[in-house]
Amino acid sequence: MTLIEELRWRGLLQDIMPETEEYLENNKVKGYAGFDPTADSLHIGNLVPIMLLCHLQRRGHMPVALVGGATGMIGDPSGKSAERQFLSEDVLRHNENAIQRQLMRFLDFETKENPAEMVNNYDWFKEINFLTFLREAGKYITVNYMMSKDSVKSRISGDSGISYTEFTYQLIQGYDFYWLYKNKNVQLQVAGADQWGNITTGTTLIRKKQEEGLPVFAFTAPLIVREDGTKFGKTADGQNIWLDAKRTSPFRFFQYWLNVSDDDAERYIKIFTFLPVSEIEEAISAHKEAPHLRNLQKTLAKEVTIIVHGEAGLAKAEHLTAFLFGGNITPEMLQSLSAEMWEDVLENMYVSDRKKMAFEGRESVGILDLLAESGVTASKGDAKRAVTGGAVSLNGNKVTDPMLSVSFKDSFNGKYLFVQSGKKNKYIIECTQ
Repeated sequence: MTLIEELRWRGLLQDIMPETEEYLENNKVKGYAGFDPTADSLHIGNLVPIMLLCHLQRRGHMPVALVGGATGMIGDPSGKSAERQFLSEDVLRHNENAIQRQLMRFLDFETKENPAEMVNNYDWFKEINFLTFLREAGKYITVNYMMSKDSVKSRISGDSGISYTEFTYQLIQGYDFYWLYKNKNVQLQVAGADQWGNITTGTTLIRKKQEEGLPVFAFTAPLIVREDGTKFGKTADGQNIWLDAKRTSPFRFFQYWLNVSDDDAERYIKIFTFLPVSEIEEAISAHKEAPHLRNLQKTLAKEVTIIVHGEAGLAKAEHLTAFLFGGNITPEMLQSLSAEMWEDVLENMYVSDRKKMAFEGRESVGILDLLAESGVTASKGDAKRAVTGGAVSLNGNKVTDPMLSVSFKDSFNGKYLFVQSGKKNKYIIECTQ
């Protein structure tokens, strides 16, 4: 497969300029994608242009990641029904630095063959005054042309309209492409499909300002939606799935992919992993034979978590998944949980499974009192029946003696006791003295 053929097979190609495929097969080019610093982390929707840059680099091309320190001050109207709120310059600079660190996890900046490069459009726009920009860019793009873009038409026909600031966003992004073309020999821009209008503004500007020179190209990937048409990249309660572990833990990230539908898993494993075509086709075929095993979702969750959070992040996610949703818990598994991981366990358990127990000056309490007072069982009688029936374990150890005494010192991190009743019912008891 050519690069474009593979991207098309993976569902990563929508619009493409003529002759792009042939040129990329016969020439090594620099290609860029832009990321505006509207937050201090990218989210999984940004993985699409990241994957495009990664595929370029894997095929020997040179990816350029542009952090939009300037465009982030304006706001892209594409896909938006209302004006963005301006961010302060301090917040923007903080976000830029955070996003730059994230992008360095995905692209290879050290290889000698085709190293990735990071740029920030604030570096050239801070030197351009308004009159210069009008002469350098505004002169070459007509208002009629700018008004024809979908992102502008939808806003003009809507109730909120569009400000001059956001109207000019496409001109600013177009100038980015021109500046990178002129100063860094960048010939290609890639992005999501909602950026096609902004991209073609750039290619038009280059063509009008450069009568001779290297040709320029572009292609976009489709905007990703879920099978049911809802927005990709958000949890059921509308929260973004971020690439920063502090915003979205590796466990929650892993669980997002693990719980996608069969149809979405079949699409996503092509888009968001680097698994070979043959391996993906085999995995899809095997999944259709036994969809109840959800092996396609498991492979997807594993591969994407490794890409974003590394092997260590995957290990943590799998550990917590086994802890919360697996079978019997062992003392060794509990001992391996750090204080941070205990907090992750608490955060991701159902509220009904998080109990409290006040020792109130007692050095120890009986196991039956512990179960009843914490609410694990409805009464001491129910607690006794559960214990004598062999259904209860405490801190990973089976409890058979209804007279067992439990000390506050038995708690992990001086705070938690873990109770399991049967294979499925797991409780964390937070203890206080």
